[in-house]
Amino acid sequence: MKTAGAIKAVSLIAAGVAAGVGLATAATHFAYGSSAPDFRTANELSRFGLAFERVRDNYLSEPEDRQLIENAIGGMLSNLDAHSSYFDPRTFAAMQTKAAGAYGGIGVVIGIKDGAIDIVSVVPSTPAARAGIKMGDELIAIDGASMHGHALDDVSSRMRGKVGTDVELTVGRTNAKPFAVSLTREAIEVERLTWHREGDVGYIRIVAFSDRTEPDLRKAIADLKHQIGPGLKGYVVDLRNNGGGVLQASIDVADDFLDSGEIVSVRGRDTQSMERYDAHPGDIADGKPIVVLINGGTASASEIVAGALQDHHRATILGSLSFGKGSVQTVMPLDNGAGGALHMTTARYYTPSGRSIQVTGIVPDMPVADGAGAPRYQREADLPYHLLAEGPAAKPVGSPIVPLAGHAYLDFQLTMALGYLHKSLAAGGSVPEHA
Repeated sequence: MKTAGAIKAVSLIAAGVAAGVGLATAATHFAYGSSAPDFRTANELSRFGLAFERVRDNYLSEPEDRQLIENAIGGMLSNLDAHSSYFDPRTFAAMQTKAAGAYGGIGVVIGIKDGAIDIVSVVPSTPAARAGIKMGDELIAIDGASMHGHALDDVSSRMRGKVGTDVELTVGRTNAKPFAVSLTREAIEVERLTWHREGDVGYIRIVAFSDRTEPDLRKAIADLKHQIGPGLKGYVVDLRNNGGGVLQASIDVADDFLDSGEIVSVRGRDTQSMERYDAHPGDIADGKPIVVLINGGTASASEIVAGALQDHHRATILGSLSFGKGSVQTVMPLDNGAGGALHMTTARYYTPSGRSIQVTGIVPDMPVADGAGAPRYQREADLPYHLLAEGPAAKPVGSPIVPLAGHAYLDFQLTMALGYLHKSLAAGGSVPEHA
């Protein structure tokens, strides 16, 4: 594996698309340390102490001290921006497991729209899949508690738990009454990279970035070269509905397709301090054309890959506007994790050309409609407390290529990607100048 320089434990994921079994945990740099409070801060902490005492002594039912403190920490962070949050000890432990490629849960990917929790996809061969949970279902309640208006991190945490324990979901479905289903948690493996040949084109789908993604990518490329042989035309890398994951994995994936140049830079409060990650010689695709598929569920770490390949003119980006998460979160364990961890926005990331995709997202070179039945994605701009866009306005998304009337497509965007690689766009449209 090529490495992009020394980097702390890092991962990125959008709050707009998160897995109910762990994908909502958005870890980045692990940081420690603090500074002593000044006089004003000490006064404010005293005010908090008074409020804590009043609530503990006078609330209708006696609350637990731990619950009050964790709720206070969570509120402090969640009101800063859309992605800062508090991980209780259980959630923090699950996040660490997820980064390594496995976690405990039921096997659903969730999103949020107007406060409602929707099922974005269901991981095959998991408790949720076997129970008949479907994409498009609404998650109304967990163990009897309504989930409307809850943060995705909280919803995810409630669905995770010890393997073998049960969780009850109340599910809403179009044209049907809400129903309850009891599921037994299992050890869930993060969906791994998959691949197959599409004639003389190699198709690679990356659903999340974990520590195993880059080694799997190398296996996929080698296998596709062997299957297709010298007639291989190029590759389609599918990042649709990829909500992110481990930052280092996304850097490694971009590095695998680049010979040189910057992949991503990270800049925090101190504008003079910048972390930059560069590519190293060695394109595992041997310079073959690449099309990257994106949509509204393409977020964070996957936007880093798409932005790097787009800026270096190494790939043509095809599909619809991405999610638009251009911020970096740092995980700060409390008492080595025994007290949970702070998950806090500390920086923005920038593509090689220096652009921030915060709110604006990755604009596809070739806009192509999502196709029939695609969900309406909630993007970064729709989230409360989201960071504002920075820098010049992004170019507008052009009119998308749409399916021909009367024609049925199993996957319209993939059809267009294959057509582009064969230089014959089935539904018309122009080839990007740099492609």
